[in-house]
Amino acid sequence: MTRALLVIDLQQEFARRTAAGMARSNPGAEARVADLIAGFRGAGLPVIHIHHDDPNPASGFRQDKPTGRVMPCAAPRADEPVFVKRGSSAFIGTGLEDHLRQAGIADLVVIGAAVNFCVASTVRQAANLGFTVTLVSDAVFGFGVTGPDGRAHDPDTVLSVTLGTLGAGFARLA
Repeated sequence: MTRALLVIDLQQEFARRTAAGMARSNPGAEARVADLIAGFRGAGLPVIHIHHDDPNPASGFRQDKPTGRVMPCAAPRADEPVFVKRGSSAFIGTGLEDHLRQAGIADLVVIGAAVNFCVASTVRQAANLGFTVTLVSDAVFGFGVTGPDGRAHDPDTVLSVTLGTLGAGFARLA
C-alpha cells in the first residue's frame, strides 16, 4: 500500500486573509506543511496537490487571480500532479480517485486549508471511498465561523470541533 501526501488548497487567498488580520488557527502551519512536503519528497513518496478554482468571479480562489496562486510553502514541483477542483471535495470532478487507484495509493496523509471546509469534505469522502486517511493536526488551519444562531466561533474552537469530528471515524489524527 503506497502512501501519498495530499496538499489541499494552500493558496494566496488564505495568506491574504491572514495578512489582513483575520484570526486563524495553527499560525505555524505553513512551516509544518513545508517540512512534511520536504519529508515526503526526500523519502521518494508522492506529493499530490489540490487547488481550488471557484466558479464565482468575485472569489479570491480563482486561478486567474493572484490570490488563486499557490502559497510558497506548498509550491508543486513540475513532476507532481495538480488537480484543480471547483467544489469542496478534491474527489468531485477532478479524476483524483482514478489517479490514486491507478498509482496504487490507498493511504493518504492530508494537510491544507480550510480545515472545516475543503479539508473536511475531502477527508470524509476519502474515508467513504475506502482510503486510509491520516490528518496532520498541526498542518491544517482555518478561520472562525458564525453559526446560524449568530454566535461567533473562534478559529481554535472550529479547529478542535472539526478535528474531533473527523477523528471520530474518518481519519487518524497525527
